[in-house]
Amino acid sequence: MLELKKIVEGLLFVSEVPLDAAKIHAALEGESTPARIAEALKALREEYASGDRAFDVREVAGGYQFRTRPELSLYALRLHKKSPARLSRAALETLAVIAYRQPVLRAEIEKIRGVDAGGVLRNLLEKSLVRVSGRQDKLPGRPILYSTTARFLETFDLPSLAALPTVEEMDKLLPPPKIDANKLF
Repeated sequence: MLELKKIVEGLLFVSEVPLDAAKIHAALEGESTPARIAEALKALREEYASGDRAFDVREVAGGYQFRTRPELSLYALRLHKKSPARLSRAALETLAVIAYRQPVLRAEIEKIRGVDAGGVLRNLLEKSLVRVSGRQDKLPGRPILYSTTARFLETFDLPSLAALPTVEEMDKLLPPPKIDANKLF
């Protein structure tokens, strides 16, 4: 029988989406245990991280996936003749509100941002970065609730929502805004 690490590596190689240990276990049809699969994943991550390869195994969107190293992204984009996906400031603001407050109502997004969010939400839904996650049954009209998707996690290279920076971490990265007292009045 093939070595488990080699089988897991092959499954990651052919998968277009991140694979978690449960999906790998299901593909093995009981030929291994979840603990051994986790060990194989750990060994692969260590092997690729220490090697001088153009890619590594990354934890993203609740699973594992081969990812090109960030310093090579320009070349990958050239190969596919694509420019990097760009999101407007409004889309990024809306996405941030959804990521940190989900599930969230459109009215809550609009209250925080101070502007209509309909067009931006439609755009984010089309890009599969957000999804309709239900309805608020306790409010009249049962308004729609929005949440982020696994594609959001993949796009921003996050293993889970817990990896989002905290407000304190963001405050350390960003300088405080300069306020001109002459423009206040």
